Amino acid sequence: MKHIVLYDMDGTLTPPRELMEESLIPVLEQLSEVAEIGIVTGSDYNYLKQQVGLLLNHSKIRKKLHLLPCNGTKHYYPPSNNYEEHKLLSEVSMVDQLGRHNFQQLMLLLIQQQSNFSNERFPLTGHFIDYRGSTINWCPIGRNAQPEDRQFFVDYDNSFSPTLREGLLKRLRHYVNIQRIDNLTIKLGGDTSFDIFPEGWDKTFCLQHFPTHTHWFVGDRCGENGNDKELYDLLKPNERAFATEGPDETITLTGLILNAIEKI
Repeated sequence: MKHIVLYDMDGTLTPPRELMEESLIPVLEQLSEVAEIGIVTGSDYNYLKQQVGLLLNHSKIRKKLHLLPCNGTKHYYPPSNNYEEHKLLSEVSMVDQLGRHNFQQLMLLLIQQQSNFSNERFPLTGHFIDYRGSTINWCPIGRNAQPEDRQFFVDYDNSFSPTLREGLLKRLRHYVNIQRIDNLTIKLGGDTSFDIFPEGWDKTFCLQHFPTHTHWFVGDRCGENGNDKELYDLLKPNERAFATEGPDETITLTGLILNAIEKI
């Protein structure tokens, strides 16, 4: 029986938007002896590569490592040796799925919402809307915000009930409905942003790349509006999905998964 253990990135394998630390290597090396490993994230491929540089430089792990950016709508297959790059096997197009007119209307709507986000409490840095081919990420404070600015936003956001982002999420969904852009999903992405993609292109999409495997999953955003919820809910009834609060707990959960696989 083949197994693949899927991990979210930010908040699961790393602190948000930080690099992976050495502490995860020993347990992932053990895991690679009995299972393949997949990292399914809303981030794009280039950013994912930066975060998991330690794994890409590990001769044993990298041969079992599948990179699944943009919710797994892109699949980069492990190389057969230590000299090759991961190879893109498949991808899909959000423009083709929504239609060019609906896609353009959505982009105009996001630009309008960004222009309305004028809160002088937050410095606005870098670009705000990132189109990744199959998904869009909107970060109102800017994707290049410094860690201290991101944390300030998170603390400020959580001081409201519902949170500021939940209010923005509700408003964005409302305007999407007014524009009659159908079959679109809008979720909270990470700590400061929103993930937008066609219906069904959540993280469960990645499972179609592994039709003969038993699937396991570890993620941190498994609750309502979280971008790990669908995959977590799908695998949880079989006790193969686990919610984590960060890399340290992920190490413990990986040990539990490793023991479970070895007993099968």
